[in-house]
Amino acid sequence: MNRASTRRAEPGDISLKSSSVLLVGGDPAYRSRLRSGLGKHVALVDSAEGGGKATKLLERCRFEFLVVNADLPDLPALEWIADLLAKDAAVKVLLSAARLEPTFVIEAMRRGVADVLEQPVDTEGLLVALRRHAAPREAAPGVTRLPDAANRASRGRELIGDSPQMREVRDLIRRIAPLPGTVLVEGETGTGKELVARWLHASSSRRGEFVAVNCGAIAPELLESELFGHTKGAFTSAHQGREGLFVAARGGTLYLDEINEMPFSLQVKLLRVLEEGTLRPVGSDQEIPVDVRIVASTQHDLARLVRERRFREDLYFRLNVAQVNLPPLRDRLDDVPLLARHFMDVLSVSLGVEPLALDTHAIARLKEHPWPGNVRELKNLVERSLMLGELAFAQLAPAPRQDPQPVAEYPLDWTLEEVKEHHMARVLRAMGGNKSAAARRLGISRKTLERRLQLGPGDGELA
Repeated sequence: MNRASTRRAEPGDISLKSSSVLLVGGDPAYRSRLRSGLGKHVALVDSAEGGGKATKLLERCRFEFLVVNADLPDLPALEWIADLLAKDAAVKVLLSAARLEPTFVIEAMRRGVADVLEQPVDTEGLLVALRRHAAPREAAPGVTRLPDAANRASRGRELIGDSPQMREVRDLIRRIAPLPGTVLVEGETGTGKELVARWLHASSSRRGEFVAVNCGAIAPELLESELFGHTKGAFTSAHQGREGLFVAARGGTLYLDEINEMPFSLQVKLLRVLEEGTLRPVGSDQEIPVDVRIVASTQHDLARLVRERRFREDLYFRLNVAQVNLPPLRDRLDDVPLLARHFMDVLSVSLGVEPLALDTHAIARLKEHPWPGNVRELKNLVERSLMLGELAFAQLAPAPRQDPQPVAEYPLDWTLEEVKEHHMARVLRAMGGNKSAAARRLGISRKTLERRLQLGPGDGELA
């Protein structure tokens, strides 16, 4: 069944009735189909087979949007767009390409392109893109919005790799992104779980915000209010009412990172929201309807936590409608050169420096490292190297080492919490003060480690 034919109009839809669109390039039959489909939604739509005819049309009529095929038959598309925007910077150019290579996307954005769309682009997908740029909304307080056009255009492109594992991941995301079900993303820290969540949102038809929250970074007693909101006077410091993140993400996607850190009592309430589609703010007796897609992630095996009774089984099954498993970088070392060159190209532009050469020796050295911090560690290494002006191999984080010292018995009068905190502090010391490495060794998030040991962002960080 065609989803476009069954979708109901939403109150928050942005009208394009006064907009004008010019389609430039591409197959004539394809242009004709798009022109026919768009004609029902915009004030004016026209088409031109190439840049030359489009230029003549633009001399007679101004268009708010240009949808340009990257393979124009008569002119280099990016050069033509740059010349056009030099004369009229207000026009919004959407570029469609068969493959969204990172370097191409970056160059397109530098030339002033508002968005890059992956072909084939159907009418519904193009309407979503046009609405996205027709009336950008201000982000609500505390909301992490979807990235800007450059990041949106390259959605999923940092899930780079030609390995079978990554091809399978990308294919899965493309299949499940348009569907409304919840998604569970599992993978070690630094593998790109939030990138997957953002790609799922950007590739869906949802027009609300993308809102991200780390369940381990907020004190358990505050997390319910943060998610569901509260009324004035609901608790001592509630001097005024506040909308929660579910409301901020209405019509969009709420990304719950480190879902395993959510307290049991709150897991019950989250399950009810997912099943009923309504929530009750703290201190209120009124139910509020919510329309939010949930994407949850964890660096742990959530099924194992369920078996160990450390996570609710019913919530696990409700979250795990679709599952994306991200492989660690050590299991796909052949992707390291591609990732390294991608980060070198992207970060050299943002830092305003020349990229460094990655010769055969450098690539071999990178592929020898086990990458305990995964793609994030590789990206940080490339950025550090660009800042130093040389490849910073000497600063590669060491793999977690075994502590040769025997484990001493704890006093019998210690509470379990005291034992846990003592062990966390001991592992942190063993890792030389490196909180990220210690958190990986302990199987918890860095924020959880800092909260349990009452560390500030820079406290105890020796590496």
